[in-house]
Amino acid sequence: MYHPILVDFTPDFGSAAMILHISDCFAPRTGGIEIQVAALAAAQHRAGQATEVATATPAAPGAPETPWPFPVHRLTARVPGQLPVHPRAGQAIDRLLTTRHPRVVHVHLGAASPFAWAALACARRRGIPAVATIHSMWDPVVRAMYRLLSRTGHGPAAPVAVTTVSRSAARLVRQALPDLAPRVIPNGIDAAWWRTRSAAERQDGRVHVVAVGRLVPRKEPMELLAALHSAHTRMSRQGTALRATFAGAGPSLRPIQRYLRRNGMDSWIRLVGRLQPREVRELLSEADLFVNASCRESFGIAALEARTSGLPVLARVHTGVADFVRHNREGALCGHSAFALADEVLWLARTPGARRSLAAHNWETEPVHCTWPVVTDAFAHAYDDVTR
Repeated sequence: MYHPILVDFTPDFGSAAMILHISDCFAPRTGGIEIQVAALAAAQHRAGQATEVATATPAAPGAPETPWPFPVHRLTARVPGQLPVHPRAGQAIDRLLTTRHPRVVHVHLGAASPFAWAALACARRRGIPAVATIHSMWDPVVRAMYRLLSRTGHGPAAPVAVTTVSRSAARLVRQALPDLAPRVIPNGIDAAWWRTRSAAERQDGRVHVVAVGRLVPRKEPMELLAALHSAHTRMSRQGTALRATFAGAGPSLRPIQRYLRRNGMDSWIRLVGRLQPREVRELLSEADLFVNASCRESFGIAALEARTSGLPVLARVHTGVADFVRHNREGALCGHSAFALADEVLWLARTPGARRSLAAHNWETEPVHCTWPVVTDAFAHAYDDVTR
């Protein structure tokens, strides 16, 4: 039996022309959607827009609520594992919409987001304009599920404006729902905060490869380890050295540790756990190359941070990273095989001139379309369009 909890973090900033962001997951959980929802709401708040957040994620047990610059409504239920699930989400969201009267509801969707879907249904029933942002890459099973939802009248449709975080994510949405034409609005970044030191200052006797992100199978950390092992072995034959740092935590940690011990890699690969943004920035300032090995990356905020800090980025083609990393301009894009990843790591590690050229380009230019003023303006246009 569940016990409903409604935690409404105040003060009340007023709800006139308010944007209500709704997400299953939010802080203190740490993932791409959680971080971006908080950052987007904060950026809109700085721009003078009234924003609030509603989530099914409970606050950290025994810890005070973070002093957000906007109200956070935690519509939670006591369920095992503190999961962001609410058995009666529709009722809880209906009560919130009755009291808050948002101008627009902005729901944030992963592969499966029952709380956000319930919010979208409530908004449509009440005639509240809604924007749905799809943050994930829809695999075949998810695409089939959304095709079924659209046939039953519960999928994303007018008067809902649909956005995705990258062109690759939009392509998969169109495969599932050909009648939809989602607009692409990328995730945002504070470019000035990440650009801390010139690429020319990075000097190390060994080529330092960095990967930042959750250690989960879909991020493919084992494939990256295999690529690094291959590159390191081939470089060692020529007397050059490679080292790597993995920042992040997750269920793949133990398999990674076993792989390192089994292959004698724990002497040159560090696992530093989950880092705070300032620690990530410091790590990037000491690196020579950033690698995102995932073939299912819908955007890649850590790769964007690395690119903005002046690092060359290696990632896969046909992923969200390709929206801000072009081959031989901001980094390198390789195929989806393990061999292709290993060959590209090896080439970049062996070619310091190419790394310096890529790093200099990244340092001298910023990904303007991913900066907060551009992103918040794009969403403002989306809100205006759907409210008309």
